[in-house]
Amino acid sequence: MYEAVYEQPMSAEAPPPFELPEWIACAPFEEFLGMRIEEAAAGRAVLSMPFRVKLAQGKGLMHGGAVTSLADTAVAMAIKSVLPEGSHFATVELSLSFHAPVKSGTVRAVATIIERDERTIKGKAEVFDENDIKTATFHSTFRIKRPK
Repeated sequence: MYEAVYEQPMSAEAPPPFELPEWIACAPFEEFLGMRIEEAAAGRAVLSMPFRVKLAQGKGLMHGGAVTSLADTAVAMAIKSVLPEGSHFATVELSLSFHAPVKSGTVRAVATIIERDERTIKGKAEVFDENDIKTATFHSTFRIKRPK
């Protein structure tokens, strides 16, 4: 969907050269990694991502950055499912604990909101491999932009 604009430079002064088709949708980076939104509703989201060679580290395992990206995006989609469309928010803190390597197949992140106040939302995602083995646990904090 976004392949035609992947290589365009981003400008701080101009609007992005793409538009999301819906409020809960993958952006260019997520599409590039192959993420799919399986579900996102009521503060919960499930995303999947196939393990392709472009996501491998030097020993042939899924790169930790790819796992982190999937988990972070899953929590963001869980948050989008409870915020008004067009809300602005960003990850301000994250941690990820690895439990097992991803060697092949499709990984899945199951995310939930675990705490929320007026401007802060904390989320958790668990990442599973194709055999339903938990490979990572992710925690993050997001801040919602103040309304003008």
